[in-house]
Amino acid sequence: MKKPKLENSASQSRFGLVHSLLALLLFYFLCISFQIPSGSDDVSSFDALPRQMLVGTETNRAPVGEEEGNKPGRVNRVGHAQLRSPEHKVRDFKTVSELFSNETFFAGGDEFSVFYKTAISTGKKMWDGLDSGLVTKPEETNPRNEKCPDMVSVNGPEFVNRSKVLVTVVATPHWAHAEKGDKTVMVTQFMMELQGLKAVEGEDPPRILHFNPRIRGDWSGRPVIEQNTCYRMQWGSALRCDGRESSDEEEDSVDGEVKCERWKRDDESKNTWWLKRLMGGRKKITHDWPYPFEEGKLFVLTLRAGMEGYHISVNGRHITSFPYRTGFVLEDATGLAVKGNIDVHSIYASSLPFTNPSFAPQKHLEMQSIWKAPALLPEKPVELFIGILSAGNHFAERMAVRKSWMQHKLVRSSKVVARFFVALHARKEVNVDLKKEADYFGDIVIVPYMDHYDLVVLKTVAICEYGVSTVAAKYIMKCDDDTFVRVDAVIQEAEKVKGRDNLYIGNINFYHKPLRTGKWAVTYEEWPEEYYPPYANGPGYILSYDIAKFIVDDFEQQRLRLFKMEDVSMGMWVEKFNETRPVAVVHSLRFCQFGCIEDYFTAHYQSPRQMICLWDKLQRLGKPQCCNMR
Repeated sequence: MKKPKLENSASQSRFGLVHSLLALLLFYFLCISFQIPSGSDDVSSFDALPRQMLVGTETNRAPVGEEEGNKPGRVNRVGHAQLRSPEHKVRDFKTVSELFSNETFFAGGDEFSVFYKTAISTGKKMWDGLDSGLVTKPEETNPRNEKCPDMVSVNGPEFVNRSKVLVTVVATPHWAHAEKGDKTVMVTQFMMELQGLKAVEGEDPPRILHFNPRIRGDWSGRPVIEQNTCYRMQWGSALRCDGRESSDEEEDSVDGEVKCERWKRDDESKNTWWLKRLMGGRKKITHDWPYPFEEGKLFVLTLRAGMEGYHISVNGRHITSFPYRTGFVLEDATGLAVKGNIDVHSIYASSLPFTNPSFAPQKHLEMQSIWKAPALLPEKPVELFIGILSAGNHFAERMAVRKSWMQHKLVRSSKVVARFFVALHARKEVNVDLKKEADYFGDIVIVPYMDHYDLVVLKTVAICEYGVSTVAAKYIMKCDDDTFVRVDAVIQEAEKVKGRDNLYIGNINFYHKPLRTGKWAVTYEEWPEEYYPPYANGPGYILSYDIAKFIVDDFEQQRLRLFKMEDVSMGMWVEKFNETRPVAVVHSLRFCQFGCIEDYFTAHYQSPRQMICLWDKLQRLGKPQCCNMR
């Protein structure tokens, strides 16, 4: 009786084992058929941005057997392909970009094609003349014959204080008028500014000193004097004098003078005033002496320069002192502007510089071998190539970059390569000096066309071509000559993206609409779409090798759409690349668009002296710290 039970049990066991094996086999075939991905293959496409953005995760892979991957020069991405390392081939450094040697690139008859072709044709003729020695620097005239006399009379205390009179203004403020948009508010104010040379056409010049008395007051409701500095239309922290005297502590004094003199005093304590204010009373104010400017009344203003800052007196009495700021020094102040609600009777300006360092390269360029670019090493792969957009007359800006972040050990070892991309200037003497600079330092690539804002996009294409064809860098970065780059931090940010096949990193703009009116207006003919594609702000962004190569290939095959805003163009090209191979887009505010922020990757709108200051702080403190942080 027991034997049958054993046989029945064994039969059931064999039947269960067969079922298990069949289930396992079926599961295996299902896995093979559907290629179940691992949990780390999280996919976020460029098309889904900004709702889904790939940040710090594995880069999207192209579909298996993708046609594009089988083309010559491309990488066939199958399964879990490793990061594609560009073929290492460092070519000889060339001073002139050869990307635009073929004029058929702009063979179209549209307005922009004609514009591009004309600029390149004119630029080639200019460069050929420079290269052959036919274009030479004109004989310099002595501008000192036209400048104001250097010598002025000063009294004993001023001489001992080692300061000098710069400007004397005799003027009368206008009577107050109703403010535009609010007829109940009466205003009158004027500005006196020491101005530098324009860094970019279309922008206001730098304000080395901005002095702004607001006689009828401003939002504070009381008369004030505001002083500030401004570079590339980015204002610093304002010094406001509202009648209360600054403390006499060392940090609040300039050459022993207080920053703000007192022109009124409170007869009541603050506690009493607040109590009466709560009870409906009003604060009573009496004046030691009146506000220094009065409607309809003549004044004599004197601006002096001391060892630590500027000192302003009105009618013989000191009213305010403004300390010098990093990046804003007297030698850059080549212009004086007095404007606003004021009648000027006379101005005497002495000792102001008669030229700017940007137009006096011999004063700014240091022809020392320490600042030369290191040689490209054929046997050493380049991790990052940085293309720096610059203008022909930006001698000071380029020298500041050479003396600051281009001294990083990664750049000096040629693991990171940096080059300036410069088009030709309208002034022949600037081009002559530019060629000498390029020949000596070995870090300038001439893009042979006549420089123009609408053609900056050609420099960006040239940067991609150099990064791909000359140095074959893993990553290509574009920045401006007033951008400070933390080289090691930028590479680390790129390396965080797992896979790193196709990446686009920067301060990304989403759903940005074109401006249709104003100075920077874009017509519907130029850009018919309602929105721009997602794009990184121009002061600093990073591309992977494959995207840069795609751009160069499309340009050479005359398939690349060009738009006058180079950063928008890059977003457009990346969007097109994404149609065949997904792109990892990384957005970070630390690629700073305006000025400098804490723990920045890049800091923008930095003057030459601020660049040196940032580098000095990075070296001394071992961490990023802004200069003149707002």
